[in-house]
Amino acid sequence: MEFRYLGHSGLKVSAISYGNWVTHGSQVEAEQATACVRAALEAGITTFDTADVYANGAAETILGDALAGERRESLEIFTKVYFPTGPKGPNDTGLSRKHISESINASLRRLRTDHVDLYQAHRYDYETPLEETMKAFADVVRAGKAFYIGVSEWTPDQLRAGHALAGDLGFQLVSNQPKYNALFRVIEAEVVPTSRELGISQVVFSPIDQGVLTGKYQPGQPPPEGSRATDTAGGGANFIKGSMSNEVLTRVQKLAPLAEAEGLSMAQLAVAWVLQNDNVASAITGGSRPEQVHDNAAAAGKKLLPETMAGIDEALGDVVQADGSIVGDMSPKTRVV
Repeated sequence: MEFRYLGHSGLKVSAISYGNWVTHGSQVEAEQATACVRAALEAGITTFDTADVYANGAAETILGDALAGERRESLEIFTKVYFPTGPKGPNDTGLSRKHISESINASLRRLRTDHVDLYQAHRYDYETPLEETMKAFADVVRAGKAFYIGVSEWTPDQLRAGHALAGDLGFQLVSNQPKYNALFRVIEAEVVPTSRELGISQVVFSPIDQGVLTGKYQPGQPPPEGSRATDTAGGGANFIKGSMSNEVLTRVQKLAPLAEAEGLSMAQLAVAWVLQNDNVASAITGGSRPEQVHDNAAAAGKKLLPETMAGIDEALGDVVQADGSIVGDMSPKTRVV
């Protein structure tokens, strides 16, 4: 396993991290989820990412149970706050002092730990003053409940403002968690240059674009039974639908010979691709089966040839989304209830 520093901090994280968005507590039963966590540990993964909103707390509980008995100091556990949780009342959402203070305590109980290594603002809250949010995060850090603070899907201007306030309040804003993969590159225009300047790393999700970049979805063919594209009940189908056009799927099939030439699976090629960006500290991978976890983890430390990188660009062509102006669109302008 390769390890990288998280922002301008002394914390190292595994270049491949294990995340349980969509799967734990919804698509995957607890026993299978635990098997996947064990597989991650066997593969050398030490960094685990979750959120309080995933399955309304169940994902944190399953992860906490799966990691029980492991040496806490050998793990980096990340979670997030913003989206509605619990009974989803008017204060059970957002980045107010009340919600942050109550949510960190609930997350720690579910995760069976007295601290998380990284506590992340899951989105930007337009309805709470940023000063209030950052002061609440500062208190979380001072209380020893989180070592570092990160954000997710923030714009360059939001990163600058948050970073400045964090410095004034005496803590570090070290990371941003955006969607990033070979098909979706919107952070490259402004988010990455801004982050490099500020000492912020990317901890990216969807490096294989919810499975699309594995090549398992064939153009003109129905998705495989049991795949994320068929998961209408758990929401997986909704997350993946934007990449399921025949044009995109046809382009993705052109990556197969490039992966073969590198001695990689298509999933490994996709994960290795995001790790070629030196602003990426870790690529969050999931998996509903242990063998998927091992396959993804094997991408750590792979240095792709320049001709492979160029070949990926050529193969995907104009189906790549690179419009930096849409960064931040995932943050609701009003709180989700």
